[in-house]
Amino acid sequence: MARLFLLAPFRIRSFRFQWPADLLTSWAFEMETLILGWYVLVETNSVVLLTVFGAMLYIGTLIAPLLGVMSDRIGHRNLLAGMRVMYAAVAATMMALAFAGLLSPVLVCVLAAFTGLVRPSDMGMRGAVIADLMPPQLLTAAMSVSRTTGDIARIAGALTGAGLFAQFGVGKAYVAIVVFYMLSAVLTWFAGPTSSDVAPRSSQEGISSPWRDLREGIIYVWNTPRLLAIVWYAFLFNLTAFPVTNGLLPYVAKDVYGVDQTGLGYLVASLAFGALIGAIILSRVGARLHLPRVMIVSAMIWFCILLVFAQMSTLLGGIVTLMLAGITQSLTMVCHTVLLLQASGQRYRGRAMGVRMLAIYSLPIGLLSAGGLIGTIGLPPTVMLYAVIGLAFTIVIAWRWRASLWEMDDARAE
Repeated sequence: MARLFLLAPFRIRSFRFQWPADLLTSWAFEMETLILGWYVLVETNSVVLLTVFGAMLYIGTLIAPLLGVMSDRIGHRNLLAGMRVMYAAVAATMMALAFAGLLSPVLVCVLAAFTGLVRPSDMGMRGAVIADLMPPQLLTAAMSVSRTTGDIARIAGALTGAGLFAQFGVGKAYVAIVVFYMLSAVLTWFAGPTSSDVAPRSSQEGISSPWRDLREGIIYVWNTPRLLAIVWYAFLFNLTAFPVTNGLLPYVAKDVYGVDQTGLGYLVASLAFGALIGAIILSRVGARLHLPRVMIVSAMIWFCILLVFAQMSTLLGGIVTLMLAGITQSLTMVCHTVLLLQASGQRYRGRAMGVRMLAIYSLPIGLLSAGGLIGTIGLPPTVMLYAVIGLAFTIVIAWRWRASLWEMDDARAE
């Protein structure tokens, strides 16, 4: 029965196209992040520039609400396909520069900024499209299965990215990345129309100002306590947890464990393998769980594991703790996304996801702050500081908005 629940989302034709499209996009993301992060660190030997590169990938969080407004107007699927065409164009430019011998860390950061204008909104748009497609009883399973695309891609992307980079260099490795992005754009387009694509909001309600739409979305989130709590959690997780596992792993591999890009691939793959386990668990039993409580408890365990990770001095220890962190990270973030989609109505779904994407701006802030702190106090104290702050504010948010979060549990129980 659990296996059937896991496969149930694939009964929807559009999901059968979207899942491989998301997988290819995530695979290319992971290959790019690993290859370029290692390239910047080796060329400059600077953890500060490494964190600058990581921050550039999320610069678009400032315009994420506007992309949410646009998606409500032109259709979530349409916007997502266009975003993936842009990824392919930037990747093709990177490939051409590498083959011409003109690539440099500065150009890498500049091109990463172009991709970063829309990349932070990719996950939110995936969720909005899935919510359009799926009946409510399949939403948790669909989001869990969708989450596996990122986890599988992170395992495969880390290992293939490291292998291609070590064997062939940046240029040839980027050929695969460009192909993946192009295929993902085509599959996204052929995923078929969603409800928002068939009847765009502007055709139903008249043309209004996008700034007015944006203002309505922000007010809607601000005045909906359960949405506001979820957005604050997004801000916290991206400020304190994701900088450790998304941006600093090249530094950990090279300067703490003393391994090459292959060792970095093992670290990234172990985190992703744990996340894949978490997503599969939630896809099987998620319909029976109280998601807010699972999110809060998993987040607390996640930060405790990061405290342990800060003490690891060997590659094996790092691999084990990152795998455990991946499990709790997946449980936390799948519950978080499902709760956000459940709490926002279809009319405001794109804008609510856009406001949530705006919270990701804390990730580049956390990355840049970590770069400075590591240079001053070292890596272990920096990771411990981030984990303690994350753990403390996870409890604070749960207590402050306990009535609204528990109300979501009661609604599910009914």
